[in-house]
Amino acid sequence: MITLNESMRARFGSKVYKIALDGGFTCPVRDGTLDTRGCIFCSAGGSGEFAESRALSITEQIERGKERVGNKIRDGKYIAYFQAYTGTYAPLPRLRALYREAIRHPDVAVLSVATRPDCLPEEVLDLLEELNREKPVWVELGLQSIHERTAAYIRRGYPLAVYDRAVRALKARGIEVITHLILGLPGETAEDMCESVRYVCAGRTDGIKLQLLHVLEGTDLAREYRAGRVRVLTEDEYIGILKRCVPLIPDSVVVHRLTGDGDRRLLLAPLWSTDKKHVLNRIRSEVLR
Repeated sequence: MITLNESMRARFGSKVYKIALDGGFTCPVRDGTLDTRGCIFCSAGGSGEFAESRALSITEQIERGKERVGNKIRDGKYIAYFQAYTGTYAPLPRLRALYREAIRHPDVAVLSVATRPDCLPEEVLDLLEELNREKPVWVELGLQSIHERTAAYIRRGYPLAVYDRAVRALKARGIEVITHLILGLPGETAEDMCESVRYVCAGRTDGIKLQLLHVLEGTDLAREYRAGRVRVLTEDEYIGILKRCVPLIPDSVVVHRLTGDGDRRLLLAPLWSTDKKHVLNRIRSEVLR
């Protein structure tokens, strides 16, 4: 297994830190194009609780992010990560301005954009390809699961075939693809989750993020949880699922994440995930040994 840290040290000769940015985007499952409620698990912040403030310019957000890790890194390199909401869901001139401001910052080594596979029109793909000639560009696709019944339940809003087309289009332009999967989605078995991992690894993704399902206040998932219609994974269950999933990931696919953080102000469950150091130690000793 190749971790993101190992990959970045090999490519850039040092640790590379990610700075989460908010470009002021929205999403087609929030603005009424597909729905107004968002995905069932997605917070009001569009999964961008750890991003810098959208009230700041992109340059100001990058500088603020650098300050946050100033005690860990000096003269380092950074990934400018458009994290909140759907990072390609805006008019082309606005996207061009935001991306260029980020990629031309002298300390930014990589531009990473989190988005939906159904929000990559041809002109946006062309822009990403153009920027990829200046510095590496990654596109992070929120797939979450390959199973259509799950996609319908979480209100993802597009079929699996759209993800497949997006991966092909991005790879044809030389753009690196990172695929997000959520482990513990309601109704899924451990084997369902393994099938998702196998599928995306066989489908030419360059990286993978495995995210523990968090139940956040203010989401429809929180209402389902409180009504007793949803259960979350225990710590032992999650470690057990990782033990099955991680061996399925080939060395050609960089592992960007094996867990995730839920904003403590919003996290309803599972509360065991707040002890991140303990969880990471278990992953290292039991999953990565």
